[in-house]
Amino acid sequence: MLNDSVLLKVVKGERTARLPVWFMRQAGRYLPEYRELRKRHRMLELISTPELAAKVTLQPIDRFDLDAAIIFADILNPLIGMGVKLDFVEGEGPKIFNPIASESDVDRLSVPDVKDSVGYTLEAIGICVKSLTPRGVPLIGFAGAPFTLSSYLIEQGGHSTLAATKHFMFSRPEAWHNLQQKLSTMIANYLIAQAEAGVSLVQIFDSWAGVLSEEQYREFALPYLQSIIAKVREATPIPIFYFSTGTGAILPLIKELGSDGISIDWRVPLPFARAVLGDNMVLQGNLDPLVLRESLDSLERYVRVLVEQGTKCGKYIFNLGHGILPDTPPENVARVIEIIRE
Repeated sequence: MLNDSVLLKVVKGERTARLPVWFMRQAGRYLPEYRELRKRHRMLELISTPELAAKVTLQPIDRFDLDAAIIFADILNPLIGMGVKLDFVEGEGPKIFNPIASESDVDRLSVPDVKDSVGYTLEAIGICVKSLTPRGVPLIGFAGAPFTLSSYLIEQGGHSTLAATKHFMFSRPEAWHNLQQKLSTMIANYLIAQAEAGVSLVQIFDSWAGVLSEEQYREFALPYLQSIIAKVREATPIPIFYFSTGTGAILPLIKELGSDGISIDWRVPLPFARAVLGDNMVLQGNLDPLVLRESLDSLERYVRVLVEQGTKCGKYIFNLGHGILPDTPPENVARVIEIIRE
């Protein structure tokens, strides 16, 4: 059934009658059915209970005619198995209770067997694949990038300028290298395990890479991302996408990652991304999530421009430049899908 997936055909470079569409953070607080679940279950409970995680994953697929599902999890929960104490505080977001501040803090982190530490997510993937495959809908897996995960670990969950992260990076290069090595090993193993569990595509989220200069990215982030992608590619033929924000100026460097696709934010014009990244790269993005909250007239204008650009660029998947915001009207999401289906 997945052979007919429009999204997977685009990833393979095949011509399709229309653009594929899915949304980052499409399972979340903008959906009434999700909010009902959150009244009864905490975030970590939803993530760590396979049946609940699968239920949340399938909610947007049951409501909308989307071309992919993405497993319900968080980039941070795999850190728990490494010895990190964290929680998701209502109204505040993620909190790290034993942050990284020294070499000894890095030394205490372990690299777990992901089949044990995040086995609940792998089990949820199996449940979802069983439901989605007969519908011809692929499932997307994901993980956080080493730099972005490091920023949460060092900033205790909060983030702005990431001054503490950069200070650690500059002042403790050996400890930084050790931290990146441990995270890279865990991330690669996690993505491979997700592929083995049944996902059709994986995405690496690097939401805070935009604070790095070209030189900093090359030294402190690029080698570890290349290592992850090489390990995953050696173990499985699954397509690999990379997402970052605020990194339009270093797209030529990001091209060196070796991923199959690049997700771009709303600040990077699609024609520019195509010119920089070349014709072989699959592009994904890049509607401003704030536009998705606006009036239908305004929304349609932006969507139609992006559809036209994406159609001309080719090898393009319609998405947002970041995740869906909690106050987004579900009917706006449905309208975007209708426009793309026209």
